[in-house]
Amino acid sequence: MKFEKLNSYIEEKKKIIDSWLLSHLPPPGREPKPIFEAVYYALFPGGKRIRPILAIASCELTDGNIGDVLPIACAIEMIHTYSLIHDDLPCMDDDDLRRGKPTLHKAYNEAIAVLTGDILLTMAFEYMSNIKLYKNPSLPRIVMVINEIARASGKEGMVVGQVADITWEGSSVTEEKINYIHTNKTAKLIEVSVKSGAIMSGASYREVEVLSEYGRLIGLAFQIVDDVLDVTSTSDKIGKKTKKDLSRGKLSYVALHGIENSLKKAKELVERAKEKLAIFEEEKCWMLKDLAEYIVAREK
Repeated sequence: MKFEKLNSYIEEKKKIIDSWLLSHLPPPGREPKPIFEAVYYALFPGGKRIRPILAIASCELTDGNIGDVLPIACAIEMIHTYSLIHDDLPCMDDDDLRRGKPTLHKAYNEAIAVLTGDILLTMAFEYMSNIKLYKNPSLPRIVMVINEIARASGKEGMVVGQVADITWEGSSVTEEKINYIHTNKTAKLIEVSVKSGAIMSGASYREVEVLSEYGRLIGLAFQIVDDVLDVTSTSDKIGKKTKKDLSRGKLSYVALHGIENSLKKAKELVERAKEKLAIFEEEKCWMLKDLAEYIVAREK
């Protein structure tokens, strides 16, 4: 299998991430129960944990210790999960399926879904700022990473990308609009995941910049492939509603370029991302190269 080594790496890191989350989250039975039960419902079982794994891989690539990045990596997964919960709400994308099961507002209700997203976001910053959770805490690095993640999650990234996505729905499709939405709504959080791992390891300025650019490129490729899968795949295969973007007038690469050219663009981005890794030893950066290739080969 082409991605056998990568899949083994992902499974290994997923277990570490899930174990950390389970050991630090409030128990699901804690009162008031609905909110903490909902947190577990949203977080477990998760997807492939790509964003936290990217943070860990970047940290390890630049000779860091996983204990120095794990609180950051898990916080990023919590932020990502909060964004999915809110993205699925009736006032936004109005989805009823996520990761193969009913979305949170369907399983509980809209109020609990909103509040679950809120508590995941705030707990993420609580954990990132708790120096007791790090193996060898470096306050300057922790503060720098928290600032980077806050910007990528909010006014310089995910939130403004989501606003553009819903505001420009049904408008004329342009390359500029699509790039703005995809860069901010999706790529920025992937980029900051990779960048955070490098910062926490104490990587050089050049290494941080290279890995940040790698993350931006694969983040764009990831969203382009999502656009394609929305048209070509099925709900059973990818675990969420399909064929909704075009019907709602969502701005996507497929709407502008078609399926074939969109995949071509994603592959070009992945090749450019892999080229960025040339400054690292081949045997050390294999995971990031394989993951880049996996992004365009994935079926869900």
